[in-house]
Amino acid sequence: MTQSLSSGPIFIGIDVAKAKLDLARSDDPRILTVENNLDGIRQILETLGDLKPDIIVVEATGGLERPLLDALLDANLPAALVNPGRVRHLAMGLGILAKTDAIDARVLVEFARHAAPRLSEKRSKNKVDLDALITCRRQLLHVRTEQTNRRGATSSKPALKAIDAVLLTVDKQIRKLDGQIKDLIEGDDDLYRQDKMLRAVPGVGAVLSTTLLAELEELGQVDRRQISALVGVAPFNRDSGNTTGIRSIRGGRTTVRCTLYMATLAAMRFNPVIAAFARRLTGSGKKGKILIVACMRKLLCLLNAMLRDNVEWHELDVVRRAHALGGGAK
Repeated sequence: MTQSLSSGPIFIGIDVAKAKLDLARSDDPRILTVENNLDGIRQILETLGDLKPDIIVVEATGGLERPLLDALLDANLPAALVNPGRVRHLAMGLGILAKTDAIDARVLVEFARHAAPRLSEKRSKNKVDLDALITCRRQLLHVRTEQTNRRGATSSKPALKAIDAVLLTVDKQIRKLDGQIKDLIEGDDDLYRQDKMLRAVPGVGAVLSTTLLAELEELGQVDRRQISALVGVAPFNRDSGNTTGIRSIRGGRTTVRCTLYMATLAAMRFNPVIAAFARRLTGSGKKGKILIVACMRKLLCLLNAMLRDNVEWHELDVVRRAHALGGGAK
């Protein structure tokens, strides 16, 4: 694929599959197809090296995209990792109903052109390892839940014996992962400092703290509206004409949001600031999931402010005011 003489912005879309990579360019109708391995990634880097693209969009593909994305970031190329659902919505909006790898690469070019996605940032090795450990732990917890449910649905002694053996192994591996996560964080000065700050917040435990550090790198780097949208706790309008619809949340990072949900339930009881916030909302008529999501957003924004301004929980103005009013927040 030769370099174009076009002087306009150049947008790149790369569709990732297990066996191959399809690269599309805004300045060239041809598709470059290479194997999804080190040689193929090296070929893509050589192609993009002198091109100086404005942005390269890669679709999240269950982790298959990580070697390519890391290589692009290592080469200081402007790469963005995007949600496949958003890309598909754009394709439907453009009337592109067919779906092949080459077509998907072309749609990613249009997504780069119209959506201006946020560029990804290079992650440290420790953060990459932490993300992998957290993901593995979450998957093992899912296995444990499945096997526990199966155990309650059978009376067969051989089946119970097999299930108990699986549960014993899974529990052992979860404990091992907990130790590895703890050691990794304690061995990294930045992660240790941030983890200590987050876990000082009433209601925030090890699971939420490590999940945020591993899967929400933007925490402390963006404003409260952006961080709420990234997690999927920002309410969106649904108005049309004279009709005002109910605001609702959508999108975002599901695993982070689910973990934040459980932590918020504890914070609504034991965190004086969140508990007072929940009481005010209850007094104004908010209830159920609307109340919980609002508290999730409040807690997330406070954590974001802590890391952004590098302040401890007890140094936040809202905590000081609560303490001055006799809330006892520390």
